[in-house]
Amino acid sequence: MSLSRLRESLASATPAYLALSCFGLAATPALAQETANSANKDEPAQLGGVTVTDTAIDETIKVDTVSSPKFTQPIQDTPQTIQVISRDLFHQQGATTLTEALRNSPGVGTFYAGENGSTTTGDAIRMRGFDTSSSIFVDGIRDLGAISRDVFNTEQVEVEKGPAGTDNGRTAPTGAINMVSKQPFLRTAVSGSASIGVDGQKRATADFNQELGIVPNAAVRLNVLWQNSDDPARDHVRNKRIGIAPSLGLGLGTQTRLYANFLYVDQENIPDGFVPTIGLPGWEPQDGLEPLVGHPVDPKNFYGTRDDHNDVTAQMATLKFEHDFSDSLHLTNTARWGKTSQDYLLTSFMPTSSNVSATDPADLSTYTLARNLSTYRDSTNRILTDQLNLRADFATGAIEHNLSVGIEITSEKQVLHSRAGTGSRPDANLYNPDWNDVGTLADSRSGAFSRGKTDTQAFYLFDTAKFFNETLLVTGGIRVDHYKTTYFSNAVCGGTGRRAVDCGGEPEGTIVTTNDLKTKDTLFNWKLGAVYKPIETLSLYVNYALSQQPPGGENFSLSSSVNSANNPSFDPQKAETFEGGVKWSVLDDMLALNAAVFQTTVKNEINRDVLDDLGNPTQTGKKRVRGVELSAVGNITDAWSVSAGYSHLKTKVTEGPVITSDGTPNLTYIPGDSWTIWSNYRLPFGVEIAGGARHNGGLHRGTDGAQGTPAYTKGYTVVDGMLAYALTSSIKVRANVYNLFDKDYIASINKSGYRYTPGTPRTFLFSADVSF
Repeated sequence: MSLSRLRESLASATPAYLALSCFGLAATPALAQETANSANKDEPAQLGGVTVTDTAIDETIKVDTVSSPKFTQPIQDTPQTIQVISRDLFHQQGATTLTEALRNSPGVGTFYAGENGSTTTGDAIRMRGFDTSSSIFVDGIRDLGAISRDVFNTEQVEVEKGPAGTDNGRTAPTGAINMVSKQPFLRTAVSGSASIGVDGQKRATADFNQELGIVPNAAVRLNVLWQNSDDPARDHVRNKRIGIAPSLGLGLGTQTRLYANFLYVDQENIPDGFVPTIGLPGWEPQDGLEPLVGHPVDPKNFYGTRDDHNDVTAQMATLKFEHDFSDSLHLTNTARWGKTSQDYLLTSFMPTSSNVSATDPADLSTYTLARNLSTYRDSTNRILTDQLNLRADFATGAIEHNLSVGIEITSEKQVLHSRAGTGSRPDANLYNPDWNDVGTLADSRSGAFSRGKTDTQAFYLFDTAKFFNETLLVTGGIRVDHYKTTYFSNAVCGGTGRRAVDCGGEPEGTIVTTNDLKTKDTLFNWKLGAVYKPIETLSLYVNYALSQQPPGGENFSLSSSVNSANNPSFDPQKAETFEGGVKWSVLDDMLALNAAVFQTTVKNEINRDVLDDLGNPTQTGKKRVRGVELSAVGNITDAWSVSAGYSHLKTKVTEGPVITSDGTPNLTYIPGDSWTIWSNYRLPFGVEIAGGARHNGGLHRGTDGAQGTPAYTKGYTVVDGMLAYALTSSIKVRANVYNLFDKDYIASINKSGYRYTPGTPRTFLFSADVSF
């Protein structure tokens, strides 16, 4: 990233950011009237629900609260499954992305590799049976874009399981994921990490926090990132990024606090089109491909070209204001402008009998694979929002209340530009592809585009009422969202097959309108839970929650198709969850033990098996997930920490057509059984030893017209380890090993089963961590 490019990005952000900030401050006039109290510099800085006690030395993996003021109680007394993955935990593991950090949550991951020739990009995360990619948040605000998110500026990752519609508005059926950003605090500190891997991984991060002596109760913080890493599992795939995240905190430790944050990340990646499933167990040859039985390709093979790219620019400006009227009355206002741009080209393929050929079928070296599916994504996502929250603690008689009430005003927009290619890519050698053989393909914008926009005004209210000397806690919440979604698209007319666009009498090649749709409605979501505490350290709970996803709510696209849930004439899809569980704090509050059982039912799914009087599909489809989750997070002794979780899911399409290729009623791309464990032990002479294992059960893929491809994948278990030594109190060297036993496995598979993602082989990462 050049300095000129960064200056241009800051300049483009400034007008919208300042306008939104002024709106947020106008809602909180107490700022101008507040006299700053002197700060007690011995007190740790507060980041919402996160307490900063040190930069890197005092490590902890047990977090007791979440950052959002919408949750009025600690996790121990919140009646639903919430897992917080701390920075110290994912730092021990050498995790650099959101997807890698989420390995600590069982059953959460990227198990789906896309549809047909297309490949999913970014954090394509699934949780409890459903796609959660559109329910990723940063500091409680939706983060848009099909991109991979780095954790260099992340304090903790909060995994909220169960319908989160009451908390966040429209959302995935089974929860939301929130990344909490680092904030300034009243101490001067420097920390950083540099890593080198044996398979071409190179990365460095730095974290500077400086208390401002010339301004009382103020501090600045700067987090920076540089990475240029190959993928240990794949040839030519690259993850290259730089990031900068400056922040300013004013009034820290006083009754009135102001945080100003900016994030800029630039990525220049080479995307992965994955590997043909030819020759794998479960693969059966189509006519003419019989000689390939038992001859899978090298999982490192890269079938794209050096022209393939995934260039991403993400910008985010946030202004957060906090004021304490008293110990029991707190006001928070958060304003944000965010923009993400993506320029993506992937040379993809479908290894069918029509696309695989050989000059000599008996000679494997003569087989070629057509690279005839160029996938483009030329997109821009923008969000503008202001969130105002008031937290009040009071009593009505003998009943104590913790009330959280707020309003949110949000505008979200997505623009996708169509690209057209001329020329072609040459076929790749199936067993020895050459990425330098780029052919004559050239592409440019065609002039066609699609534009989707959703404006939302929301009101919410949460309250926890405490009865019988806090033995019984009843927590309830409501949220009302009024939304309006507009969608416009056009296309170059002409062509053949299912991609053909009717010209309507215009000359072929004319850009014609294909959609001009809109919808608006009001969503009402609510949840209700109760916690019974027979003793202070034990919480027994039950909970019910509702969530809704309206047409276009997931991808800003509306459709006139009678088969699409994004048709404005359809009702929102609804998810309801019943959950019961136990949360037990043991070992003098060092270790949290949790167990939960739940059932989630998603209604208003499109059902092509039941038609209305006009012969169109109805919204009578239903899907169900029943599950059990167990977890243990915290310390067994001062030197021994553990993070472990187990998930068992039983999924089913209860009404509607089967969606799996093997004909079972299961949901697709979600492991039935999964577990994860990580344990760290600090020896008294500066040595740390840590290790763990991750298991994911097999995946059922979706159904389509593919023939002879694997219908499901097998489960796998991977073992990781870490060894560290503190050279001084401020310098630590660390070695991480991944997939210690070099297990071969399939991490994800695409809908047709033609392509799969190979698991990462055994690899080593060496790091040096500093903290002053």
